[in-house]
Amino acid sequence: MGGEEIRRAGRLITQSPYRIPADAVRLVPMDIRLDELPSPPSILVDADACPVKDEVVRVAERHGLVVTFVSNGGMRPSRDPMIRNVIVPKSADAADDWIAENARANDIVVTADIPLAARTVALGAHVIGPTGRPFTPETIGMAVAMRDLKQHLRETGESKGYNASFLPRDRSAFLSALDQAARRALRAAQG
Repeated sequence: MGGEEIRRAGRLITQSPYRIPADAVRLVPMDIRLDELPSPPSILVDADACPVKDEVVRVAERHGLVVTFVSNGGMRPSRDPMIRNVIVPKSADAADDWIAENARANDIVVTADIPLAARTVALGAHVIGPTGRPFTPETIGMAVAMRDLKQHLRETGESKGYNASFLPRDRSAFLSALDQAARRALRAAQG
């Protein structure tokens, strides 16, 4: 369907110079409400100190996904209508709470915060850390346990709590993991 007339019962409905893929048009039964239709996935980013914001935008553009950066402040507004910035109060965990309250099943969440990852995995979201580490229902329990252990060791003085530096291979792993998550989410949304 591209550039030609579309006719129904002999009458012209529309004419478009654009090529529309056949699978882009979906007929919906009359008894289904619009709010019951599956919505496309979006990407929610815990943007405070997130090292992969540019990579998120790049993958989102490739797949046509809306990105919402959630932060306590310091975000430059974007002119891109597919990018949204949400500024939350500067209280502890305000960004995490906003993401957990607004994430839906099949959305993609980017965060290094393990408790937020656990909350959004429970909602059915695809969750990825900035190093490309996926958090799934099978792996989130161990991630939470390791976080709690490391926190305990820091509190008792047994560990200094240094974080590993962010490497180019982490950026590459993240791009690959986010691209895979976007493809899975889009396939699931198409039903």
